[in-house]
Amino acid sequence: MKGYKKRIGSWGEELAEKYLVERGYTLVAKNWRARDMKILGEIDLIMTKDQEVVFVEVKTRATPAFGYGEQAVTYSKKQKLTKAINQYLTVHPEYDDCFPRFDILVVEIFQLTPNFIHFENVALNC
Repeated sequence: MKGYKKRIGSWGEELAEKYLVERGYTLVAKNWRARDMKILGEIDLIMTKDQEVVFVEVKTRATPAFGYGEQAVTYSKKQKLTKAINQYLTVHPEYDDCFPRFDILVVEIFQLTPNFIHFENVALNC
C-alpha cells in the first residue's frame, strides 16, 4: 500500500506542477528538502509568479474516504513547512525582493479528469 500511496502522491505533484505552469507560474524546485536535521521538512513545489515566490504543499486524493486534502495540512505540518521555508529563503538570497507565499493545492483524482482546488496565501501561524 505504501508504494501505491507514493505513486499517487508523485502523480499528483506532476499534475499540480502542470496545472500551475499553465497558469503562469514558473517551477524553481521540486521536493526541496531542508538540510538542517532539526527541521526535516520538504517543500513539494517552489514556484515563482510575478514578484512572488510560492511554496506549494500538494495533497492528492484518489478517494474522498479519508477527508479533504487541505485537512491533512495540520498545525504540526505547518510548523515544519514554516521552518523549511525560512531555511530556503535564508540560503537563497535571490528571493530577498520577492514576497513569499504559501499555497495548498489539492488534486482530486476521483474520476478520469483531475479536479484542482487551489488555496492561495494560506496562513502558516495557525
